[in-house]
Amino acid sequence: MNRFPDGAHVWLRSRARRGYYVYADEDGSGVSLSTDRATLNAAWQVHRIAREGVSYVLLLSAAYGRYLALSASSARDGHRGHAAAQSDFSEPQQLNIRWRAVSALDGSGDVLLRCNLGVGEERYLRANGRYRRWNSGVTVDVLGNGSTMMHWTVVKIPLRPSPPALPKPSTDLGVPTGLLQRRTGPAMDRQRTIQYMQGNDEGNLLGTKTFSFLGRSVFNLTKEVATQVRVDMFTITLCVHAGFHGRLTPLVVDLPHSEDPLDIVILPSSSPAAMALRHPNVDAPEPAPSI
Repeated sequence: MNRFPDGAHVWLRSRARRGYYVYADEDGSGVSLSTDRATLNAAWQVHRIAREGVSYVLLLSAAYGRYLALSASSARDGHRGHAAAQSDFSEPQQLNIRWRAVSALDGSGDVLLRCNLGVGEERYLRANGRYRRWNSGVTVDVLGNGSTMMHWTVVKIPLRPSPPALPKPSTDLGVPTGLLQRRTGPAMDRQRTIQYMQGNDEGNLLGTKTFSFLGRSVFNLTKEVATQVRVDMFTITLCVHAGFHGRLTPLVVDLPHSEDPLDIVILPSSSPAAMALRHPNVDAPEPAPSI
């Protein structure tokens, strides 16, 4: 479907819940609806694959590099179907991240996104909260009566001409500042394992090393990685590598609220591989919905 060209970035806007977009939650695992369009959490990059002659759409978060997926968990109370999630792309035949885009039959130009786990197991991405507006989870459910809660407007995001600046690191030390005040910052953040691989100019990976990292600051992480590999931090680009078969996603936002290990690839910023990375301009006015 031409609304999902490979490599493009898109917003998925709910038709039934106007002004709400599919959003990669900051825990790095959940998916919800949000009105905050001007953030990488609401941007998804298209990754097209073909299996046995069938073309599939995969959608990876521009924030954390993980793929929009059907989870094995039932949706929480007040929501229908199974929960949508962020997932690594670890197996070549992985089914829960494959989507087929189906045109809505009402001529609106909207699409339905179908995940097929096997014969008779078709489920569709849906919004929640038509009547209970506080129910903002994104789920995957059987088609049922063809509710417009399963209709999505695909909006192409224009590209930035250059990578965005990294967010400034926190200077909060996580110590008391007064009798009734206590800051929370890096010293109170959780520690996680960072596994990194260096890439050469062509993007080929050259080995794996690990270290422990405290906090969420991508600026501080870049600085620490540069120290590890003995280069200037402003000469490298960090990318998330979400699964062996996942595409590289530039890491330009603070890390998710999680203790989960993070796999990253280090590229020389002047390399063709780094220069080929795409950065969506989520601050741009929303263009026409068709691609």
